[in-house]
Amino acid sequence: MSSDHEEQQGGRRAFLRAGLAGVLGSAVAGVLPAQAQAAPRTLHVWSCGGLAEAMIPAHAAYRQATSVEVAYTGAFAAVLGKSLLASGRTDVFAGRVLALARKLRKAGRMKFFVPLCFTSYVIVVPKGNPANIKSVDDMARQGVRVAMAPKASPPGGDAANGLLKAAGVLEAVKRNVVNPGSCVQRSVMDVCTGKADAMIVERRITRMPAFGPHLDLVEIPEKFYPAGPLTFTVGLMEEAEDIPAAEDYIRWISGPEGGAYFDRAGFIPASSAKGQELVEKLGVKDVA
Repeated sequence: MSSDHEEQQGGRRAFLRAGLAGVLGSAVAGVLPAQAQAAPRTLHVWSCGGLAEAMIPAHAAYRQATSVEVAYTGAFAAVLGKSLLASGRTDVFAGRVLALARKLRKAGRMKFFVPLCFTSYVIVVPKGNPANIKSVDDMARQGVRVAMAPKASPPGGDAANGLLKAAGVLEAVKRNVVNPGSCVQRSVMDVCTGKADAMIVERRITRMPAFGPHLDLVEIPEKFYPAGPLTFTVGLMEEAEDIPAAEDYIRWISGPEGGAYFDRAGFIPASSAKGQELVEKLGVKDVA
């Protein structure tokens, strides 16, 4: 046998010995090479679409902190809730309106829920406030052009109507509405461009880059807020496969770390002092 052939065989044996040593080393450590790099865990999270501005950056931070992937869907809460009561499946659901979370619990579809955040309402006016709007009452003044989206998906138009009714000016304000719309975000653009003098919106709308720089805000007394749409909860669904991972996510997103993203997006985090006050005031508790 030639020396070249012997060298080749010797090299091959050395390569195989090294490879075998690697396999055995991995086996001793408890994993085989194919298992050494475990696939990242993935959680499926559904939420009311209004939470998307907070959820998307929060999920990026959570992924970086935990290496857990979040497959996120944001859509109309009532549609998602109807799906979950039928054949829809996800690990975690964050929905608007406390009654929906309680309905999912009662139906045995949700294991538990906790408070996530709250919304609030303001009057938006064009920069400089040319119509000198200082209160809800001013929206009823003759000649004031009011933007409203009465046909928007709930709670868009319904919430504004409920607030104005509580303030005792609903009918007077409705007479001032110009170009009534079917989408809150399209209607608020009329205020941004000066085609309307005022509109009632959720504070979160004013944190969106497309609108915020073009608006000034007028505060509305909390006593006029419609209670129904104020509350958002987050809960563990019955079919969640990785329960420890889902529970960790719920603790994080509803706690101070996740709450920072909701605060930035214009919500009141449930973990904040004001949020805890609203938890008690509105009775946002899981009672199976």
